[in-house]
Amino acid sequence: MDSNGLRKTIRVKIISMGNAEVGKSCIIKRYCEKRFVNKYLTTIGIDYGVTKLVVRDRTVKVNIFDMAGHPIFFEVRNEFYKDTQGALLVYDVCNRASFESLDTWLAEMKQEIGSPNEMEKVFFCVCANKIDRNSQRQIDESEGRLWADQHGFHYFETSALSGEGITEAFQELFNGLVTAYENGGRAVRITTTLGYTKEQVEAIQRLKNSKNDYERLGLRQGASKDDVNKAYRKMAVILHPDKNIAPGSEEAFKILVTARTELLKNR
Repeated sequence: MDSNGLRKTIRVKIISMGNAEVGKSCIIKRYCEKRFVNKYLTTIGIDYGVTKLVVRDRTVKVNIFDMAGHPIFFEVRNEFYKDTQGALLVYDVCNRASFESLDTWLAEMKQEIGSPNEMEKVFFCVCANKIDRNSQRQIDESEGRLWADQHGFHYFETSALSGEGITEAFQELFNGLVTAYENGGRAVRITTTLGYTKEQVEAIQRLKNSKNDYERLGLRQGASKDDVNKAYRKMAVILHPDKNIAPGSEEAFKILVTARTELLKNR
């Protein structure tokens, strides 16, 4: 204990990861400076920041490395993966490519850290950013949460513009880092499941994003009445709100019922 009654101070290293323009720098500035930076400036290699806070009676000194997302900066950022305790994995909910790149970012980190044991020490928070642009959204919450859950990572819906979810993400990150320190340096992964499957998420996505009712039921144009009913029953089992707790399942089930009704009208 120090003179203020606090336990030993710890120092932690946090990095941000994700494609260019997903909002990594804006998230960090929103948390550290409580403001949104409207003008986009590409991070050139690495930006660096320091902050200090108290978590569970322990002073935590945080070094934040905001890593450039563009591939041309790989040779700059690859030196900064080692000795990392915490990572923000950020994607833009309006840009599917940025979401699909999360696996690539993890692979790059694994390659540069080298040891699987060292990867297990890193505490991850996934930030599904730019939720303020809901009308342009390409990745639903259920899909993002499922990816994070499958990796044992914490998930947050965030907006650097409004500040939504930012404080909560950093609080979870700092709490996780203190827990890891007290756990001998090993990060604790989420072990609970969300209660829904990838198949259920994909069915919801297809119903919401398809261009016509045949496509929604996974049928060819002009499919028979029997085909329509068979496809409906198969999807109803997957999507019924009593069995599917994925976000958007109730809306998707209504779309499914409407699609079947419309297709059978012309029979």
